[in-house]
Parts: sequence; C-alpha cells; structure tokens
Amino acid sequence: MRSLYTGFLCLFFCLNSVNPVFAHSVDLNSQQVTSLEKIIADLSQVQAVFIGELHDRQAHHDAQLQVIRELHQSGADVSVGLEMFRQDGQSELDRWVAGEIDEPQFVTTFNEHWQDWPLYREIFVYARDEKIPLIGLNITREIVNQVARAGFASLSDRQREKLPFATCDVSPEYRAFIRRALGEHAGEGGNFENFCEAQLVWDMNMAKVIEDHLTQQPQRTVVVLAGSGHSWKHGIPEQLSRRGTYPYRVLLPEVPGHIDLRTIDSGDADYLLQGVDLAPLH
Repeated sequence: MRSLYTGFLCLFFCLNSVNPVFAHSVDLNSQQVTSLEKIIADLSQVQAVFIGELHDRQAHHDAQLQVIRELHQSGADVSVGLEMFRQDGQSELDRWVAGEIDEPQFVTTFNEHWQDWPLYREIFVYARDEKIPLIGLNITREIVNQVARAGFASLSDRQREKLPFATCDVSPEYRAFIRRALGEHAGEGGNFENFCEAQLVWDMNMAKVIEDHLTQQPQRTVVVLAGSGHSWKHGIPEQLSRRGTYPYRVLLPEVPGHIDLRTIDSGDADYLLQGVDLAPLH
C-alpha cells in the first residue's frame, strides 16, 4: 500500500511540476498549449520560420530538426537558413546537398565556419538526404568583431562597402532584450552598446540574405536556425519586415529564467517550446 501511495505521489508531482514531463508548445498569442500538428499547419502558411537555439544545447537542435522534418513532410517547399555558415561558404553547402562531397570533407569546411559538428550533424544529413537547400546567412567575423570592439562608427569605408545597409540604430526594445538575455553579464556603457550594434549588424545582414533568397524563390518556406538572441521578433524578423512583406513565425525553446512564460510574450515570439530537454515535441 505504501509503495502504491509513493507511486501516486511521484506521478502527481511529476505531472504538476514546473518542468513538463513531455515537451509541448505554448501559443503565445492565445497563451494556450498547442500541438505540433497545429504549429506545422500554421508554419506552412508563411515564408519564414525562425527557430532559436542555445548553440551548445543538443535538445534545441533536435527540436529544430523535428520542425524541419514535419514541415517538409507536410509538403512545404522548405529551405534552411544557417547562422552557422557565412555567405562565402555557399558553394560548399550546395555541394553537400548535391552529394558531391563526403562527410569528412564537409566537416572540415564546417569547422572553418562554426564548431560542434556532432550537435548539428543530423540537421545537415537530413537536408542532404532530402535535397533541402541550405543557405549561409552569416557575415565575415572581421566586421562583427570590429563593431563589437569599437562600434559601428569605427568601420572603414572598405568594410562598409561589404554591408547592405549604411546605418545601425539600436532600438530601446532591442537593447532591453539583449540586456535581459545577458543578465549580469550585460555590463554598462560603450562596451554594451557596441555589443548591441554588433548583434544588430548580424541581424540586418542575415535579413538581407533571407530577403534575396525569398525574392528568387518566393514559393519557399525558409526555416532559419540561429541563436535565440537573433531569432526573437526584434532580431532578424524585424529587420526582414523592414525590407518588405514576408509573413513569418518565431519559435523559441524555453530557457528557464531567461526565455519562459514569465519573461517573454507574443511581442517576442509566436511559440514557446517547453520541455524540449526532456522529450520530442508533440
């Protein structure tokens, strides 16, 4: 009897704990739990889908792959935009999807752009196997590092010529989100402002690449994989909206204390992916 009672208590507290036993999603517009099936039906109606991540969190990449797979299987004409690759690596991405280079060769290229291949491997393999186009979105590190050190105004004419924009104005909302995301590491003064400008340069450049892709292939639904600090609505999506009318949705995986129901709302994202560290979405 005691063991039965203990088992009941365990079941009760598991089902009612702060961390859900099974991964589920919250529609931040209605504040209601929703199903992956309904989310996919919604995503299939837009041109851009932004899925955030913590780069070193395998569960976040698993959730990204799950959304890509479900959207592709629903019949959507999917492509995948990658913060992990600079634009100058596009030819290698094309060769990978075409099956023209093997995995060891591609990993060498991947490591020149990013790190932690094992965390991303299944996404890249699925894209190759299903012939899903991969799009490099990132900008050269030289420019971003320069802005982070000394601000946008420090860029030379030569560096500015490489950018598809002439100004970098950080909004109060953008600044507040970056501060919230960084927490105690945000700092103050010029260093923080330079960091915000560097993030914004990233966002504006990636938005321009996405715009170019959708202009050339408007039938596509591009799934953008980027850090949550780039993927939230005031990041890349806002910069994309400034370039034209591109319906989009934002999905952010939960990071308790930073990205959860207490800290974000529909002004930040459309869906909060809860519990992905524990189980697949359903």
